Amino acid sequence: MFASLHTSTFAVRRLSRRGSPLRLAGRLLDMVALHRQRHSLALLDDAMLRDIGLTREEAEIEATRPLWDVPRHWKA
Repeated sequence: MFASLHTSTFAVRRLSRRGSPLRLAGRLLDMVALHRQRHSLALLDDAMLRDIGLTREEAEIEATRPLWDVPRHWKA
Protein backbone atom coordinates (compact mmCIF):
# COMPACT_ATOMS: atom_id res chain seq x y z
CA MET A 1 0.00 0.00 0.00
CA PHE A 2 2.67 2.54 1.01
CA ALA A 3 4.85 1.73 -1.99
CA SER A 4 2.01 2.32 -4.44
CA LEU A 5 1.01 5.54 -2.70
CA HIS A 6 4.59 6.82 -2.74
CA THR A 7 5.00 5.88 -6.42
CA SER A 8 1.80 7.67 -7.38
CA THR A 9 2.72 10.83 -5.46
CA PHE A 10 6.16 10.81 -7.05
CA ALA A 11 4.57 10.60 -10.50
CA VAL A 12 2.15 13.42 -9.71
CA ARG A 13 4.96 15.62 -8.40
CA ARG A 14 7.17 14.89 -11.38
CA LEU A 15 4.47 15.89 -13.88
CA SER A 16 3.51 19.06 -12.07
CA ARG A 17 4.92 22.57 -11.94
CA ARG A 18 5.34 24.75 -8.88
CA GLY A 19 1.96 26.03 -7.69
CA SER A 20 -0.09 23.76 -9.96
CA PRO A 21 -3.09 21.75 -8.73
CA LEU A 22 -1.18 18.52 -9.44
CA ARG A 23 1.67 19.64 -7.20
CA LEU A 24 -0.80 20.45 -4.43
CA ALA A 25 -2.45 17.04 -4.87
CA GLY A 26 0.96 15.38 -4.61
CA ARG A 27 1.74 17.25 -1.40
CA LEU A 28 -1.62 16.29 0.10
CA LEU A 29 -1.04 12.63 -0.74
CA ASP A 30 2.41 12.86 0.86
CA MET A 31 0.88 14.34 4.01
CA VAL A 32 -1.69 11.54 4.20
CA ALA A 33 1.10 8.97 3.85
CA LEU A 34 3.14 10.75 6.54
CA HIS A 35 0.16 10.72 8.91
CA ARG A 36 -0.30 6.97 8.38
CA GLN A 37 3.40 6.30 8.94
CA ARG A 38 3.44 8.31 12.17
CA HIS A 39 0.34 6.48 13.37
CA SER A 40 1.96 3.12 12.57
CA LEU A 41 5.12 4.19 14.41
CA ALA A 42 3.05 4.91 17.53
CA LEU A 43 1.67 1.36 17.44
CA LEU A 44 5.06 -0.40 17.45
CA ASP A 45 6.06 -2.22 20.62
CA ASP A 46 9.38 -1.61 22.39
CA ALA A 47 11.10 -4.60 20.75
CA MET A 48 10.17 -3.37 17.27
CA LEU A 49 11.35 0.13 18.11
CA ARG A 50 14.71 -1.28 19.28
CA ASP A 51 14.99 -3.10 15.94
CA ILE A 52 14.79 0.22 14.08
CA GLY A 53 16.99 2.06 16.56
CA LEU A 54 14.39 4.24 18.28
CA THR A 55 13.38 4.68 21.89
CA ARG A 56 9.77 4.87 22.97
CA GLU A 57 10.27 8.59 23.70
CA GLU A 58 11.68 9.29 20.21
CA ALA A 59 8.81 7.40 18.59
CA GLU A 60 6.21 9.30 20.62
CA ILE A 61 7.78 12.64 19.74
CA GLU A 62 7.73 11.78 16.03
CA ALA A 63 4.22 10.32 16.17
CA THR A 64 2.76 13.42 17.83
CA ARG A 65 4.30 15.99 15.48
CA PRO A 66 1.63 18.07 13.74
CA LEU A 67 0.68 17.20 10.18
CA TRP A 68 2.20 20.40 8.78
CA ASP A 69 5.55 19.60 10.45
CA VAL A 70 7.04 17.79 7.47
CA PRO A 71 10.59 16.69 6.67
CA ARG A 72 12.90 19.56 5.71
CA HIS A 73 13.51 18.27 2.17
CA TRP A 74 9.75 18.66 1.41
CA LYS A 75 10.01 22.41 1.88
CA ALA A 76 12.34 22.92 -1.09
